[in-house]
Amino acid sequence: MASQEYLDKMQGRQNFRNLWHTDLMGTIQADTRYCCFAFWCAPCVSYLLRKRALYNDMSRYVCCAGYMPCSGRCGESRCPEFCLCTEVLLCFGNSVASTRFLLQDEFNIQTTKCDNCIIGFMFCLQQIACIFSIVAMIVGSDEIQEASQLLSCLADMVYCTVCACMQTQHKIEMDKRDGMFGPQPMAIPPLQQMSRIDQPFPPSVGYPPQPAYGQPYGYPPPQAHGYPAASYPPKP
Repeated sequence: MASQEYLDKMQGRQNFRNLWHTDLMGTIQADTRYCCFAFWCAPCVSYLLRKRALYNDMSRYVCCAGYMPCSGRCGESRCPEFCLCTEVLLCFGNSVASTRFLLQDEFNIQTTKCDNCIIGFMFCLQQIACIFSIVAMIVGSDEIQEASQLLSCLADMVYCTVCACMQTQHKIEMDKRDGMFGPQPMAIPPLQQMSRIDQPFPPSVGYPPQPAYGQPYGYPPPQAHGYPAASYPPKP
């Protein structure tokens, strides 16, 4: 039952209407210094971003943002800072993904197909590297062992690079949330509106409604038969 709820939640994210302020391919150019920081100090960045995603209120903290079976069962309320440190060090991948889901559900953000392909390629490369390592261990061939080591090195490099880009993407999105790209920051949502798996739909806070796909920004809706949308000609 819980697994099905998680799957439904993930499928629902594909119907969200907002997009990330910067896609994964553009994060290096958008904030090069922070991307380098996220590459070399990944756990530290994950800690800072999760705390910022919670509006610096650690009383909101739940392990893995409430998306894992262990969430709420690790004594987070007694020492949330220590629990978050443990999460980013021992479960770094989950910590990055949980912060991502938290932002997506709070602001109705979908992941583009290009970003999904990059993330999927990262996972596939990890699996292929694991399979090659097992085959090399069973066969005992030096050539396969060398190829396995090279593939594992490549997979680790891709993993670190994609995680750095993802964390930079999260940081830029929170810059947008906090008003660094606009006139005023967004209001802090109440605690019960922070996203969790038991919410079928994201809370109605955050970004204003976006125009429908196919309609350019700043243009009025199309008129019917040459008349304004609000004044159609009377029927004969």
